[in-house]
Amino acid sequence: CQNVKFDDCMGNEAVVFQSTDPVFNVRTDGSIFAKGQGAGLDETVQFKVTARGPHTNVWETVVQLTLIDLSSSGQNENEVSYTQKYHKKDASQAPTPVITFPGSRVNSTGGLRRQKRDWVIPPINVAENSRGPFPQMLVSIRSDQDQDISIRYSITGVGADQPPNEVFSIDPMLGKMFVTKPLDREHRSSYHLRAHAVDMNGNQVENPIDLYIFVIDMNDNRPEFKNQVYNGSVDEGSKPGTYVMHLSAFDADDNTTANGMVRYRILSQTPHSPIPNMFTINSETGDIMTVAPGLDREKVSQYTIIVQATDMEGNLNFGLSNTATAIITVTDINDNPPMLTSRTFSGEVPENTVDVAVANLTVIDADQPHSPNWNAIYRIISGDPTGHFTIRTDPVSNDGMVTVVKPVDFEMNRAFMLTVVVSNQAHLASGIQSSLQSTAGVTISVKDVNEPPYFPTNPKQIRFEEGVPTGTSLTTFSASDPDRLQMQQIIRYSKLNDPANWLSINRTSGQIVTTGMLDRESVYVKNNIYEATFLATDNGSPEASGTGTLQIYLIDINDNPPALVPRESQICERMNKNVNGVNITAADADTDPNAGPFVFELPNFPSSIRRNWTIARISGDYARLALRYQVYLEPGMYEVPIIVSDSGNPPLSNRSVIKVKVCPCDDNGDCTTLGAVAAAGLGTGAIIFILICIIILLCMVLLFVVWIKRREKERQTKQLLIDPEDDVRDNILKYDEEGGGEEDQDYDLSQLQQPDSLEHIISKTPGVRRVDERPIIPESQYPIRPVVPHPGDIGDFIHEGLRAADNDPTAPPYDSLLVFDYEGSGSTAGSVSSLNSSSTGDQDYDYLNDWGPRFKKLADMYGGGDDD
Repeated sequence: CQNVKFDDCMGNEAVVFQSTDPVFNVRTDGSIFAKGQGAGLDETVQFKVTARGPHTNVWETVVQLTLIDLSSSGQNENEVSYTQKYHKKDASQAPTPVITFPGSRVNSTGGLRRQKRDWVIPPINVAENSRGPFPQMLVSIRSDQDQDISIRYSITGVGADQPPNEVFSIDPMLGKMFVTKPLDREHRSSYHLRAHAVDMNGNQVENPIDLYIFVIDMNDNRPEFKNQVYNGSVDEGSKPGTYVMHLSAFDADDNTTANGMVRYRILSQTPHSPIPNMFTINSETGDIMTVAPGLDREKVSQYTIIVQATDMEGNLNFGLSNTATAIITVTDINDNPPMLTSRTFSGEVPENTVDVAVANLTVIDADQPHSPNWNAIYRIISGDPTGHFTIRTDPVSNDGMVTVVKPVDFEMNRAFMLTVVVSNQAHLASGIQSSLQSTAGVTISVKDVNEPPYFPTNPKQIRFEEGVPTGTSLTTFSASDPDRLQMQQIIRYSKLNDPANWLSINRTSGQIVTTGMLDRESVYVKNNIYEATFLATDNGSPEASGTGTLQIYLIDINDNPPALVPRESQICERMNKNVNGVNITAADADTDPNAGPFVFELPNFPSSIRRNWTIARISGDYARLALRYQVYLEPGMYEVPIIVSDSGNPPLSNRSVIKVKVCPCDDNGDCTTLGAVAAAGLGTGAIIFILICIIILLCMVLLFVVWIKRREKERQTKQLLIDPEDDVRDNILKYDEEGGGEEDQDYDLSQLQQPDSLEHIISKTPGVRRVDERPIIPESQYPIRPVVPHPGDIGDFIHEGLRAADNDPTAPPYDSLLVFDYEGSGSTAGSVSSLNSSSTGDQDYDYLNDWGPRFKKLADMYGGGDDD
């Protein structure tokens, strides 16, 4: 027999136990009995026990039975049990105790054999957020050897001796395990512990057993939306059942139970147009869909929906709820065709103008502004076969601007009747037809203006030979007036551009006459063509003018003789096998056939030309000038005249002179340096003289540089005014004594005291001052020291400054009367009037005259003379 202890917290009144295994029976007191001998328990048997209360409450637990050996322990069979007290719970939350059922097994000899007991190991379920009291007992663990020896129990694992520590504890003597604080399934949903049983010496009695503790979820978390505001969109005109958007809420509770099963519903819709329930939401997935037709962006462009998410499978009585806002924007489709505001439009355009808007077409479109469903496209379908007009869309107002892209002529068309159709950039939605107001007529009137005269042939080309005489009539360059429907107008001609000033035009007839000789070789002629521009002006209101260009193709005549090329060259004084002449040619401003081939000849006079020189033809345009064989000329410059003739009819000739330098040459036929100088006309004596002059000039420059260096050195080594031994500018003078020595202290300080009477000070004559008086005369000019003085100039600068100071009467001390206030009457000092000169004999004071202007007064007094 084995007991299952049960407590429903209400006294277990009318509780009935049922077993799912027909071999075992559970009585009302929780005792489990095996029907029969239990010989079938060769292995562990597990079955479920159900407890039903009087109020339809149901509890379930799993019972595991194993045959154990009672022979060695002497333990009472009824004590080998595991009990757990649990309260009324849901069937899925009931604990699962493991109970070892004692029994006997038949051995091979037909007797009974006791099986070794093992300790009881139940799985444990613990509800989260329990209010205690703590510690709260979970299970009692004991070994079947605790009757024989003292056993100590302990647990290890996360929640016991590993962080978070001390969530679970166990009584080491009794084996009772406790939970010490409330558990949070959202933080940790299960714990895996290991139970240990050792004796008092620490020796292992039983193998460690795994304990699994499952935290039973409670509905303690509300559903949470990821965002408080969700944005979605749906096309206007969508059919019912159209998907709009998706909302989802997360519940931290166990989603395999009702605690974490979230359901959605719509609380409100704003606005309620056209009906309050335009949308629905899938309660399980959170998908929002349309439920009714009638979405029209032009009426309602946006809906605001409040969505509620509730757990406990949407049970509003027990579940927790949260809300979010879904903003659904109704997107535009092109369900409104554009419509012109009028069936007819009109405009006016002056002829011969382009890129001007002549009419403005206005349109209305109820679709979303500045979208492809609203942007208008205008087309001209008739009335403009030659393409004079186009219609451009104003991107801001969507108006159509009829613009002239090709000039219109009043004389050809006085008005245009256009047919215009307007459409959108996007195609109309399915089932939407174009409006009759999408087509309109546009009347464009052409306004006549005074058009300028024009030259029918522009530019006009004519051909003339160059050199035609002045006054020759070339052509008549006349213009026409396009204004045929206006009164007859008079055209006047004038010259606008004539670079060479060769032409003139008759003011009324347009006849062009030459005023100068036409020259094909002029710089104003390009590719044989001379261009001039003329102006034709009518007398309309206002006046209009047009320009025309006359191009004269000038035919070449033989009016330019050829010129010899080159004009200078050099040749060796003696014939050389490799180089024996100078190649010459000619240049002619004319063109074929008035240019080459050329004929080169030597003149008959002077006779020395043909005697010393010869010309040989190389090709039609080239010849070679050379010295005759065995002719020797002194090095120098020679002028050789040559007659050159062209191939014109009649031909033109030109006598040209080429300067030939005859010089000695090396083996390569090049003039040597000395030979080149000699060829320039200088003799040997002249060359030597030039070289001597160059040497003299170099020597003079060298001497001047040496003199400058020496003078610079002298100025740097010039002596100062005093000897270096007496120079104290770089010495430090130490004055470390105050007052004189003992021999200098025999003086009477009373002589410096304030006199008793101050009458002599008060009665002092006005105008007499204690300080020196500076004479009022112009000051002397002292020398100015240079910014960067040369060391050699210091002595000169000091002497000049000293000389200026000696001759400066304005420099102190001034020659004036000095008044000593305390001398004489009233002074404690004695009178000095009894003092006189100690000199009794004649003394020469003439040396005072040598002391400068400062001693001039003293020299005059004592220096001798009649006034002494």
